[in-house]
Amino acid sequence: MNPNNVTVWPGAPYPLGATWDGEGVNFALFSKHAERVDLCLFGPRGQREIACIPMRWQTDEVWHCYLPEARPGTLYGYRVHGPYDPARGLRFNPNKLLLDPYAKDIVGPLRWNDALFGYRIGSPNEDRAFDRRNSAPSMPKCQVIDPAFTWGDDRPTSCMSRASPSVIRRYPPPCVALTRGWPPPR
Repeated sequence: MNPNNVTVWPGAPYPLGATWDGEGVNFALFSKHAERVDLCLFGPRGQREIACIPMRWQTDEVWHCYLPEARPGTLYGYRVHGPYDPARGLRFNPNKLLLDPYAKDIVGPLRWNDALFGYRIGSPNEDRAFDRRNSAPSMPKCQVIDPAFTWGDDRPTSCMSRASPSVIRRYPPPCVALTRGWPPPR
């Protein structure tokens, strides 16, 4: 995926989170009070933000977009814009990278420091002081996964635990040697 020229389609509001469909990734995030949501993509080590994509589509308070060039392994997070009004419980701060609450994988360490807080630590305004520092370098990142499971050479390893002895004699399971002599004689 070329970070300088990212193709973005509207996508769908469901399912929430990042969903790989075999051809691209749908991103969907719920926010009742957000005024804008940016999808931030990161390099393979999660240290450098390579693209910040405005999610322009919103359906029923779900912000969404589809990246046809994104693949499993893509690292991402969100920056959500909206009112900063702590008295009303609204603390939107686009300087803070947010994890996807529906992420299926989170990678990288959390490096504790004051930039993680949405407010300025030690300010006379206490937790009402807006903090403009970028938290992304200190945050873990969400990772897109491929939910498909390839069975490969896996084989069943369990045996029947309950069956009529006549059925077992007639149709022996692959592990019939383990079932012979069971139940024990009385």
